[in-house]
Amino acid sequence: MTAQAKVFGVFGDPIAHSLSPVLHNAAFKALNLPYHYVPFHVPQGGLKEAVAAILALGIQGANVTIPHKEAIIPFLSTISEEAKKIGAVNTVEVSDGQLIGRNTDGPGFLMSLSEANINPAGLRVILLGAGGAARGVAVSLLNANISELRIVARSAERRRKLTDDLCALFPHIRISEPPFGKDSLDVPTLLINATPLGMHQGDPLPYPQSRIYPHFVVADLVYNPLKTPFLLVAVTVGARIVPGSGMLLHQAALSFEIFTKQKAPLEAMRTALLTALENKKG
Repeated sequence: MTAQAKVFGVFGDPIAHSLSPVLHNAAFKALNLPYHYVPFHVPQGGLKEAVAAILALGIQGANVTIPHKEAIIPFLSTISEEAKKIGAVNTVEVSDGQLIGRNTDGPGFLMSLSEANINPAGLRVILLGAGGAARGVAVSLLNANISELRIVARSAERRRKLTDDLCALFPHIRISEPPFGKDSLDVPTLLINATPLGMHQGDPLPYPQSRIYPHFVVADLVYNPLKTPFLLVAVTVGARIVPGSGMLLHQAALSFEIFTKQKAPLEAMRTALLTALENKKG
């Protein structure tokens, strides 16, 4: 690393598990860019100071992960229209001394569905979670003309807030909270885990196995392990699955393009990600 090198990073708490450095550094290497991407452990009480340090230290861009995606907004210069709708930021662009909040989570998730040959238009969606990632995915799916959104979250307050926010933005789409009543077993359904459950050994399933059916598509935003216990259960009942690695890859590629203004070397990033996941598994 030289004084001329550009530094990028990711803010989170915890952060040691993040594979964002693997993805971005693989992209820099593939394009022969003298850039470096590092993880920054930022506790909740230190977020304001960490954001101020972006300009002070000459950091060229940053990603944001749990638990800062919503809390970071007041400390930024401005946020994109998409991030305003979502109410969360996962990418901070540095431009002319301004910190611009953006969100690539939802578009990255839609790209992962497309790679799996899944069109969300017309699907009923059951979304587990009401945090920053859930918000990003929900807005992109509603923009993609799903037929219905059902939100399940442990925090009733966060669930109601997300439901109210989305109903105001998309009044023409049915958005509801539990209880749902009796499920229609023949409705094409996309079930998404947008909670952290599955990241740690011994975590409970985020949704009962008895309510997962063969006609479901089951997606998990947790990417390590590649096939989470939630996805493995879905396979046993005959459902199609979409691992979280796809969203991680595509949201990172979109962030890379925001940071560098260059096309992301997607296959180099994919190879590095799958290698890292295999090494963690080993």
